[in-house]
Amino acid sequence: MSKKALTLISISAFLLVIGSGCLENEDEKNQLAIIDTSEGTIKIKLFEDKLPITTENFIKLATDGFYDGLIFHRVKDDFMIQAGRYTPDGSQKTSPYGTIEFETHPDVQHVDGAISMARGTDLNSASAEFFICDGAQHLLDEQYAAFGVVIEGLEVVEEIASTPHDESLEPSPGGGKPLEDIIINSITIETQ
Repeated sequence: MSKKALTLISISAFLLVIGSGCLENEDEKNQLAIIDTSEGTIKIKLFEDKLPITTENFIKLATDGFYDGLIFHRVKDDFMIQAGRYTPDGSQKTSPYGTIEFETHPDVQHVDGAISMARGTDLNSASAEFFICDGAQHLLDEQYAAFGVVIEGLEVVEEIASTPHDESLEPSPGGGKPLEDIIINSITIETQ
């Protein structure tokens, strides 16, 4: 084998090793959110590398304990489960950080188990409320900021979504409040 061919092979192997390391390092930057609920635990991989504004906001709120004790106030089978505003007594919490700028990424879609920010009619109105998809919801792509995906506990999401509910807090075709409270005990952030 010629010296030139060996050099090309060596350079290719080096680039492959470096490229692989870069992908692993990028993945290591993405932390996990562990949502401990009254129905079980949901582990989510956050896409900090792709949606930095949205994930930073969620991580700050989780680290502050903002979500602790809140309920899932909107659920619907084969659609989603939503939390981040109401306490069990029906009172509301608002984010101390206000609203955030809307962002999306073409590689992050509303697949089964995607976590995304809820918002009002203004794209830049998301603050603390989030939802987790029960089944793929691609009609929401580019309209809402999906920022992670469930990697463990998808069965917990499915169980919560199928919970009997009414529509006393937010009447809508998108579901309603579970008849029995489903509580977020805590959300902790962990490195991979």
